[in-house]
Amino acid sequence: MSLAGKTAIVTGSNSGIGYGVAEELARAGADVVLNSFTDRDEDHALAENLAAAHGVTVRYIAADMSRPEDCRALVDRAGACDILVNNAGIQHVAAVESFPAEKWDAIIAINLSSAFHTTAAALPLMRAAGWGRIVNIASAHGLTASPFKSAYVAAKHGVVGLTKTVALETAEEPITANAICPGYVLTPLVEAQIPDQMKTHGMDRDTVVREVMLARQPSKAFATTGQIGGTAVFLCSEAAAQITGTTLSVDGGWTAL
Repeated sequence: MSLAGKTAIVTGSNSGIGYGVAEELARAGADVVLNSFTDRDEDHALAENLAAAHGVTVRYIAADMSRPEDCRALVDRAGACDILVNNAGIQHVAAVESFPAEKWDAIIAINLSSAFHTTAAALPLMRAAGWGRIVNIASAHGLTASPFKSAYVAAKHGVVGLTKTVALETAEEPITANAICPGYVLTPLVEAQIPDQMKTHGMDRDTVVREVMLARQPSKAFATTGQIGGTAVFLCSEAAAQITGTTLSVDGGWTAL
């Protein structure tokens, strides 16, 4: 599934799922734009290393996905956007009545509104190129809910709805829009939480992963960032040209319950 000659923008991609997706797109031959809100030497070094590993062009462009103007400027600065992967996201956990309003606003802005702004900026470029793929990283929480995650669940449900709307608006064009809905994915952030969970519950690593962290994931195994990236590559392929406006769960059976 070669993506040679295509340019992919992946938001929130200097680590975790975003970087895993970017790496698989680069492996498939796409030129890649990495993104986060920081602008450090290590961010640009990450782009250089990815380019060297796969023989493609990789740039890092800093843009704050909580700011609409930055979202649109990211696409403008990239200059091309055949593939748009909206991945940027944050999380906060609290009961509705005590959920900080500023946290709600930030989660909606970064997890949902950013996808609207980047998509609005990217669609004219895709139409001019005569081809496009929009892949939104939603979540199992875009299809089901958990307590104490009101903003995240609302935002991810919104991402799924946005995906369907964009798909309908582009249905007669060679542009598709789909959402990947991961369950628990083993990212550096999740890995860092395991020791604290072991102390809290008095369990060894394997038990805390299986019984606490993956309690709702029937496979009892984390998805990997590479698996999410591979799913994104498939959705960008010709085999997926008639897949649009839908969700693809990579959740070990979570949403089958």
